[in-house]
Order: sequence, then C-alpha cells, then structure tokens
Amino acid sequence: MIYGAECWPAKRKHTNKINIAETRMLKWMCGYTQKDRMRNEYIRKKVGVAPIEDKLRESRLRWFGHLNRRPIEAPVRKIELLDFAHVQKGRGRPKKTWQEIIRSDLSYLNLDKNLVTDRAQ
Repeated sequence: MIYGAECWPAKRKHTNKINIAETRMLKWMCGYTQKDRMRNEYIRKKVGVAPIEDKLRESRLRWFGHLNRRPIEAPVRKIELLDFAHVQKGRGRPKKTWQEIIRSDLSYLNLDKNLVTDRAQ
C-alpha cells in the first residue's frame, strides 16, 4: 500500500485511509471482527507493528537522505532547481509540497537537515 509513498506529499486524508486499511488487515490476521470492538493499539501491540504514520515518515526521510547525498548534477537533484514562477496558481490555499512535508517531519523528530550526510546517524 505504501509503495512509492516516499515521493508523494501525503495528506492527512491519505494517511487516514491507509491507516484504516492496515488496521482492518491486522484485525483480519488476528481473527477479530468489528463486532469484537478491540482497540487498534491493542492489536498493533499484539502483532508488533508500528503505526503507519511512522513508517511513512521513515521512508520519506530515507528518500530525502538519499537525494541529498547525490551530486547536484544528478537528474533527481535537478528537479529541486526547477522554477515554477511562470505557472499560474489557482484560487485558495497552495498545495502542500514535498519539501514542506520533509520540513515538518524533521521538526517533528527534532532532526537537523545536515544529518543526511552521515548515513549511520
């Protein structure tokens, strides 16, 4: 379900839908139904699975580190330099970008952007 999720800026709506689907699968694995009214935390603890938000955050930060360790001439890094000033914006709030999601992930975990050069950390 989360294949390629490190590349797209996941909204709360997407995360919730993935979380619901994963919880249903875990309940099915354990043999529980909706009628059993088992709490999601109990099922995650029983199976030993981390929350999906943590997995998504981990994969995004792993991809971010991979990108930043690449040379600036790499095609993947050239996308960062693209200028979208000529694109006409629509009405309303701008869409959340991948860089904004990474910034929020780094601040949530109290990490520095310069840590990406050291893979061990």
